[in-house]
Amino acid sequence: MSKPAPTFEMLRGMAGQELGVSGWVTVDQSRINQFAECTGDHQWIHVDTERAKRRSPFRSTIAHGYLTLSIIGALGQDLGAVPENTQAAFNYGLDRVRFISPVRVGSRIRLRSTMMWMEDRGPGQYLIKANNVVEIEGEEKPALIAETLIMFYERRTRPVQA
Repeated sequence: MSKPAPTFEMLRGMAGQELGVSGWVTVDQSRINQFAECTGDHQWIHVDTERAKRRSPFRSTIAHGYLTLSIIGALGQDLGAVPENTQAAFNYGLDRVRFISPVRVGSRIRLRSTMMWMEDRGPGQYLIKANNVVEIEGEEKPALIAETLIMFYERRTRPVQA
């Protein structure tokens, strides 16, 4: 059972608190190949399974770092932390991204997110900074750590005109 979505008012007091933990997602070769196709990054360590078995220090293909980083958006939606009454949410940027450990093909990853701060940016507009850790199942070190900035727009009711 999922937790109820927070309100924007609730988020104001959540600095330093965990927003949630996503479910696990498997990073399979198909996902890696699709990412390579979309980005044009066909480096052998990502897409050549036979060569990676022979020559990679990981003895398998690994996910692109930017693939792992890009999954944060989808996993973030799984947290249940998008405030109720949200009209729209947009990536605003990244601060401090560090790729810690490679994600080997077949690994399962999940997102653990903690709110750092929230600031008002105008009527019904809120900028939220979160610290995100992408964990690899069974691994001591995470895949990456990234601070994300998300701009939220609150759905507002229009005054009734006579």
